[in-house]
Amino acid sequence: MWQSPENVTESPALHNRSRVFNDRRQAGLALASLLGRYRGSEAMVLAIPAGGVPVAVTIAESLNLRFGMLVVSKITLPWNPEAGYGAVAADGSSEINQPLVQQLALDASTIEQGIEKTRLKVARREQHYRELLPAVNLENSTALLVDDGLASGFTLRVAIASARKQRARCIIAAIPTAHSSAVIEVAQLCDHVYCANVREGLRFAVADAYEHWRDVTESEVMNDLKLYHQRRGVQ
Repeated sequence: MWQSPENVTESPALHNRSRVFNDRRQAGLALASLLGRYRGSEAMVLAIPAGGVPVAVTIAESLNLRFGMLVVSKITLPWNPEAGYGAVAADGSSEINQPLVQQLALDASTIEQGIEKTRLKVARREQHYRELLPAVNLENSTALLVDDGLASGFTLRVAIASARKQRARCIIAAIPTAHSSAVIEVAQLCDHVYCANVREGLRFAVADAYEHWRDVTESEVMNDLKLYHQRRGVQ
């Protein structure tokens, strides 16, 4: 039986339901309705690319908050680019899912190669995105970390570690959908978790919360950033 931790806010009407969002932008609106207390505050919305960008932009615009990006990427399996066994952030923060590594019998060389490949990917994304979105100073800030969903939680956990490394004063996780076990784990690592759609059960897929789901490309991320700048009057 799900018992929400004290530092978790969800939408009870959406609990354990599937197909609750049309797309990532509607998911962002659902989260914005939970995050109303931060409207117009000094909080910084930080997107975790790529899927977190349309969610985060929607939140930032809805609540009149500053927008930035925290580049983190999962370390994927050589035979399955959709599945990950850890994550790496642009500042070097990383974490490996050791139980999964042992279960899959991944050797040290494969892991090392996976980490290095992911570091290069993160560095490339960081350089690419910073052309439109300069790095932000998180010291003494309230950081709202936004992704499009939470399965294992490793990507968000590394994002939290990165924000803490950058001395954010208060770290908030905001995700449209997540498995209850991942919510509990993440809630132990940050100040508060906002999750519109908490689900339980043996099977969980982030995509099941959305009517329309597909991967967000890097070109779409850049387009979102350009549109955000245009709407905010930033040249």
